[in-house]
Amino acid sequence: MKKYLTPEGLEKIKKELEYLKNVKRREIAKRLKRCASFGDLTENAEYLEAREAQSFLEGRIQELEEIIANSVVVEDKKNIGLVQIGSIVWVQNQNHPYEKEKFKIVGTGEESPLENKISVESPLGRALLNKTKGEIVEVKTPKGKVLRYKIVKID
Repeated sequence: MKKYLTPEGLEKIKKELEYLKNVKRREIAKRLKRCASFGDLTENAEYLEAREAQSFLEGRIQELEEIIANSVVVEDKKNIGLVQIGSIVWVQNQNHPYEKEKFKIVGTGEESPLENKISVESPLGRALLNKTKGEIVEVKTPKGKVLRYKIVKID
């Protein structure tokens, strides 16, 4: 399945992958070697923990490699009037008309609530995608409540 990423998101994933392969792998290999020197591996809790950490690390490396292999980099398009990956969108909550929020639409794995970055695959991201200024989108929450947002500005 294709994953849509911004250039920044792809670079972040590549840096994490490089760090895991070049730094964390070595650290875990040293840890395994040290723990193996303690003797019987079947009852060596530290060795078993290191093996578990190695397994987790290799799983994460595989996950990142798959994301990179299946990614589609979406270049920032200058304001074409449509919400796209990379767009910064100002919305007005129609349930609370005095509340305006700003979001950046990002690719999968780039989301960051603290930075108001929402994934294109999130309910709000999907609702906003390819919409224009002035349109009202509806988003259903997990509890079944429907939120309505008016698109005020797109950058």
